[in-house]
Amino acid sequence: MGKLTLILGGARSGKSTFALKLAKAYKQKVAFIATAEPLDNEMRARIALHKKTRPRGWKTFEEPCNPVPLIKKIAKSFDCLLIDCLTLLVSKLSLGGLSQKTIAKRAKEIVAAAKSSKANAIIISNEVGMGIVPENKLARDFRDIAGKVNQIMARGADEVFFVASGIPMKIK
Repeated sequence: MGKLTLILGGARSGKSTFALKLAKAYKQKVAFIATAEPLDNEMRARIALHKKTRPRGWKTFEEPCNPVPLIKKIAKSFDCLLIDCLTLLVSKLSLGGLSQKTIAKRAKEIVAAAKSSKANAIIISNEVGMGIVPENKLARDFRDIAGKVNQIMARGADEVFFVASGIPMKIK
């Protein structure tokens, strides 16, 4: 059974850099599961920059909405699965009309798939609950379900790190 590591932090906190550092310990047997989609020029540029920071031997998979079947399919072929970013996944599912209950169920399925695989999993997510209460219902609903999903992941994780200003702090 693989180890599950959750990495939380704010935007531009250094989460991805820290996750890459952890994943590099697995040499070349790393699968990068990307949830971002290149829907505009700015996002295409961000994705291209992220790709440049990854070692060439890593295999990238794009799965914007349901990584569980992919995790189950590829886990035997890799030592590490790096999933970036859970927050984007939650956003897509929420905007796609899925209920908070269904999104929470999907999060539990991700934990179960990661924990039952032979590969170690590193999951990156934004901590969105440390700011002011959002002004509108859509933003409050997103903050609520993102927080709930992070709690589900943290409960299931073997290790949890919080990254602030590029400094990772182990909290579990």
